[in-house]
Amino acid sequence: MMLMEETAVPLAALPLAEFKAHLRLGTGFSDGDIQDPVLESFLRAALAAIEGRTGKVLLERDFSWVLSRWREPHGQALPVAPVNEILSLRLRDRNDETDLVPPAHYRLERDAHRPVLRPVGSFLPSIASGSVAEIVFRAGYGAVWAELPPDLAQAVLMLAAHYYEYRHEMGLSGGCMPFGVSSLIERYRTVRLLGGGVR
Repeated sequence: MMLMEETAVPLAALPLAEFKAHLRLGTGFSDGDIQDPVLESFLRAALAAIEGRTGKVLLERDFSWVLSRWREPHGQALPVAPVNEILSLRLRDRNDETDLVPPAHYRLERDAHRPVLRPVGSFLPSIASGSVAEIVFRAGYGAVWAELPPDLAQAVLMLAAHYYEYRHEMGLSGGCMPFGVSSLIERYRTVRLLGGGVR
């Protein structure tokens, strides 16, 4: 199984102004944007860390997921949440020839933690030996920062600030996840049951 990010979070979606206010950086100076690339890198790192800990996509973007077999033929749990739309489902054989599965043959079962790709009939299309299924989908709480749940948005700012404050420290351990951040994201963490299968 391989999950790939097809589109990146655009710079315009990152809360640079909110982050500067959170850090209480001075404003109104002629070189006030000199730190913007550094602040952007810490915001992106904090986003990635929180998404990795929770399995939730914060800012909306497209992903492709390639797998060689269905865990359950009557429904395949998707690797992240929230999923807003299945953009395509293709079957690709060992010769790299693809068949597009018509959208009428499957549907998205939305769930806050484990969205599922379901067949419209009894089973998802079979994946032949040596072939793979490629699911392209759009996931995320929203396209802009204001659409994120407030506690997740606050967790990103807190973690990015932590990275910023300790940017020269090499001896940090435990994944550099401060307690305040951990408590904010705890309810979003996915409890994996049945080996990640459909619940």
